[in-house]
Amino acid sequence: MRFRRRPAALLAAVAASAAVATGLGVVGTGSAAAATVPVGQGGYSDTRPAGAAGPENNAGAPVKPKVTEAAAGKPVPTNDWWSSLAFQRYPDNPYSENMYGHPLTYRAVSGGLEVGYPASHAVVGEGRQYEFTHKRDLTLGLAGLNSPDARADSWSDWTVTPRWSDGSRTLRATIGHGLPYVYAQGTGGAARISAASTPTVFADDGNVLGVTIGGRHYALFAPSGSDWTVSGTDIRADLGSKDYFSLAVLPGTDALATFRKYAFSFVTGSKVAWDYDEAAGRMKATYTLTTTAKEGSERGTLQALYRHQWLHTSDALTGWTYASPRGEMKVREGASFTTSQKVTGVLPGLPVPGAVDKARLTGYLNEVANAADPFEGATDTYWTGKQLGKLAQLVPIADQIGETGVRDKLLGLIKGRLQEWFTPGGASEFSYDRDWRTLIGYPASYGSDKELNDHHFHYSYYVMAAAIVAQYDRAWAVDSAWGGMVKTLVRDAANPSRTDELFPFLRGFDVYAGHSWAAGHAGFAAGNNQESSSESVNLSAGLVLWGAATGDDSLRDLGVYLLTTESEAIAQYWFDADQKVYPENFGHDVVGMVWGSGGAYSTWWTANPEEIHGINVLPVTGGSLHLARNKDAIRRSIAEMEKANGGPAVEWRDIFWEFQALADPAKGKAAWDAQNSGYEPEAGESRAHTYHWVTTLDAIGAPDTSVTADSPTAAVFTKNGTRTYVAHNHSGSAATVTFSDGGKLSVPARSTATGTGTANPTDPGEPGGPQDPPATGDTFHLRSGGTLSTTQATASADTIASAGGANHDGTPHRPLVYEVRNVNGSYESGGATGFSLKVDAGTAVGLGQQARVSYDLTGDGTFDRVETYRYFATDPVDGWEEYDASRAGLKSASGRLGDLKGGTIRVEVWSAIGNAPAKLRVGSGSVLTVPFG
Repeated sequence: MRFRRRPAALLAAVAASAAVATGLGVVGTGSAAAATVPVGQGGYSDTRPAGAAGPENNAGAPVKPKVTEAAAGKPVPTNDWWSSLAFQRYPDNPYSENMYGHPLTYRAVSGGLEVGYPASHAVVGEGRQYEFTHKRDLTLGLAGLNSPDARADSWSDWTVTPRWSDGSRTLRATIGHGLPYVYAQGTGGAARISAASTPTVFADDGNVLGVTIGGRHYALFAPSGSDWTVSGTDIRADLGSKDYFSLAVLPGTDALATFRKYAFSFVTGSKVAWDYDEAAGRMKATYTLTTTAKEGSERGTLQALYRHQWLHTSDALTGWTYASPRGEMKVREGASFTTSQKVTGVLPGLPVPGAVDKARLTGYLNEVANAADPFEGATDTYWTGKQLGKLAQLVPIADQIGETGVRDKLLGLIKGRLQEWFTPGGASEFSYDRDWRTLIGYPASYGSDKELNDHHFHYSYYVMAAAIVAQYDRAWAVDSAWGGMVKTLVRDAANPSRTDELFPFLRGFDVYAGHSWAAGHAGFAAGNNQESSSESVNLSAGLVLWGAATGDDSLRDLGVYLLTTESEAIAQYWFDADQKVYPENFGHDVVGMVWGSGGAYSTWWTANPEEIHGINVLPVTGGSLHLARNKDAIRRSIAEMEKANGGPAVEWRDIFWEFQALADPAKGKAAWDAQNSGYEPEAGESRAHTYHWVTTLDAIGAPDTSVTADSPTAAVFTKNGTRTYVAHNHSGSAATVTFSDGGKLSVPARSTATGTGTANPTDPGEPGGPQDPPATGDTFHLRSGGTLSTTQATASADTIASAGGANHDGTPHRPLVYEVRNVNGSYESGGATGFSLKVDAGTAVGLGQQARVSYDLTGDGTFDRVETYRYFATDPVDGWEEYDASRAGLKSASGRLGDLKGGTIRVEVWSAIGNAPAKLRVGSGSVLTVPFG
């Protein structure tokens, strides 16, 4: 039997880094007698258990945070992209390991900050890893600087400022995700840029110098009145009475003028603010940089957005881009931008349909509840968490089928084990480390103590299990009972407060990268890493359910933000959902691990393809429904696994049956039916949960994530054009949940409801609602709000986003989307799609609008026919023009048309070319005609 979890202390060959030398100093373990910090009926210890270890370097010596006096006493953000700056993992390197900010990469050294821009990649490790490894283009520093170390001086949500000092010279440099600039402040010497090779000067204007180093273009900015001098690889500028200078990596030499404009608008902080619009079923997040003007009055800046961000913003972007391990980054001119994403709901459990054999299910439940050791010998934080998660997933199932005795027995087991961990002094407890401001569970595992790894993974199971308990026993979950300790775990792993003196803000979650990091120290040449993105989501889903169950909307909304954001990052970076991120020569459809430098088709503990593909699926819960947004990615992942495995899964069969059921429920159920005899469940799974999962989805269909709800604990499933609406109401009074397609579902207090919804006759919602009759007719009007309707409405205009100066011919770019569902129709052989769209570019020149029409013939979420039309070049004269399908002609088409049976029709309109927005008339004037009777 292979190990089922990574031994994080073992370094993968692809992550080999610095060697061992001398230590950093000693961290006190406190007094001999531990004191208990009470929290409700439980608490934690302020001292580690006898013989237990805390954070240490790889030579086994305890370490303290490597920060300046200015940062002393502040909670240090471990598990971040720059954590190696503050956590000295290797005794002989008091500076940092490689840090991947994107587009720039960095490494602190004695003379200052190495800076690189890896615009090209390498595929290494027998084709298992792609990497954009840090390679020094230049070192930013001061003449003569030779600092004995580099320390974290200050930080914000996604920026950090390291500090160097050798007694005579002091340097600070602010760096961050998405920043094409490095902002430096130094005293005691001239600004010095040491190039890795002799630079080519392409611009020289005194205090502004443009140089090309190794094919990458940089701009160097010194204070006004200064002058850069170049001698071989040495570039210097006397700062005079000033103490600042900056550099920027340019997307092209033609960008120098714009980058010069913001060269002295120094970034001093970064902050994300999220806003869950429950009624609209959307999460908005605004990412803001604060700046100060070192010269002049300019306070704006330039920043590069990751793919998971620019896919979901309507803010204007320039035509400039950068390469990165996460695909193309796009540049925005401005100090903030906002993303808006649909929210996929979280359920405590799937409903129980009539297809489930209750006697069989009860037998499976009893196997777990009546086991001699339901926790299977687990003692450490991770494996205990896995067992808590396994039991918690069975509680709603037992409740739904009326097995209240089994339900209560499971709840008792969960509460008993949580209370053991929440009470210090026993065989298991949580202990607070004052130096690192962190709560460590003992017995620890996989470096959760010595390296501060994986807290969000481990604690996710505790939070999820506690959320299920709170659903049935609110008294247990109040702060004065055991809820206070649950919240303390949350504060350690995902603290929403920036002013909490005991824990850092969002320890494991990188708000700009869009996902979490696992290593506490980030001490690798490849930067930080995360393997099991799904266990990170388990924490977010647990927060949604815990917040909903306890009435804590703040924690609920935090969970919605984390899950919604990380879901897109997982789709793009772990599953390459759009097939736009991984290099073409990488040769894999998924990665098991995302690194700062790229991605690896591997795990920490095995090269078995089952675990590589499955580690980012488990645990399967009601928080896993977001994976169904990308059903083709699920299919590609399973196909690659089976090809590499030489056939279907053997060790983690249940994980893959459940995973497949999210895209193709009938296949998942058929695999269970054929193979469930005698298999061994994955360590966090059970026969009861797997049987219930695949049977339920086979009965009601795969999740339909295109439909949102005004509740974070609701979801929709579609089978053969029929939708099933599910919602859980944690509150003490009945509620009505409304879905974005017009469906409404009445949900009793503290209950799960299932049905087709009841449309309000005075407010029937948009076409395609659950009670609407199938749409008829062959002509549909594009209407505001993203719908297609057989009736027209008052004319208005929707804005088509600018192409940003790029060419998007054939590829939708921030498109307007119009859709109608539940359409029946007989295909008229030989017929063709037609449309007449009213568009207007105003007086803007060089614009072209493009349309794509897609047909999902059965409403199963997969488009069977996709037609992309040639773009229409609008004139620079005010007034509507007609973009006609027959005159434009097809650019490309895939798939075949057939009869519509509860199908979906979608129209997308976007700017293929140009550098300005355009307008599309909707309500009346823009119509689609389809070849169906």
